[in-house]
Amino acid sequence: MSQTSKPGGKKPEKGRTASPKQGNRNKGNGEESTERGVRLNKYIANSGVCSRREADELIRSGSVKVNGKTITELGTRVDISDSISYDGKSLKGERKVYVLLNKPKDTVTTVKDTHGRKTVMDIVSGCCRERIYPVGRLDRNTTGLLLLTNDGELAEALSHPSYNKKKIYHIHLERDLEKEDMEKLNDGFELEDGFIKPDRIEYVEGADLRQVGIEIHSGRNRVVRRMFEHIDHKVLRLDRVYFAGLTKKGLSKGRWRHLSQNEVYMLKMSIPRKKPERS
Repeated sequence: MSQTSKPGGKKPEKGRTASPKQGNRNKGNGEESTERGVRLNKYIANSGVCSRREADELIRSGSVKVNGKTITELGTRVDISDSISYDGKSLKGERKVYVLLNKPKDTVTTVKDTHGRKTVMDIVSGCCRERIYPVGRLDRNTTGLLLLTNDGELAEALSHPSYNKKKIYHIHLERDLEKEDMEKLNDGFELEDGFIKPDRIEYVEGADLRQVGIEIHSGRNRVVRRMFEHIDHKVLRLDRVYFAGLTKKGLSKGRWRHLSQNEVYMLKMSIPRKKPERS
């Protein structure tokens, strides 16, 4: 918002309402006015709430306030110093970043490691100026898909077990997985932190009996490895090949890429608006 609309600035003319600056032409000489800040719909979209088109609808509906005043006029521009809220919730205009990494082995999922080990942040350093964080955690020796973002609301939703986000792992075992052990996994069993059962498990097509694919939504620590330890099987390699609708297609180990707009939209649309209750 321009400084003239702030407290202490020039008072608005009688009969007019002080409002965020509009990007209109100067009617007197036809010259383009000096525009400051960004469009309100872009600010809302950058805050991670929705797309620009959907932001226009929010503005029209009167759901958006700037410095405590309801704004319904499209084309409104705001400055970084302005206070913008949607349905009473304050918005921050930092650009949201979504990075998908195919995590390699011997890499820890943390922002900084006190032991000097290589972290996932070392791999994606330089991908953006914004500060991003891993969504969830993969063990040091577990490879595969890992999402990093500064979108806290989305990260919380994807990490929460109540949202049941599907994850698929490709597992290499030390020895063949016999039919009876496969049945045990399918039936489920008690671990030290409660009952666990995969959503689906089957042998990898065209491979030997040491390779299986498992679909699970639980986010418990080392849960896949612990499931196989429970039936006396050692996991040699564990690779997450699918996460919340995202796949490794075209992404080799140790490489990363930014999510497309369609992928971000897909993730956000898959999250219910109402937050689940913590158990």
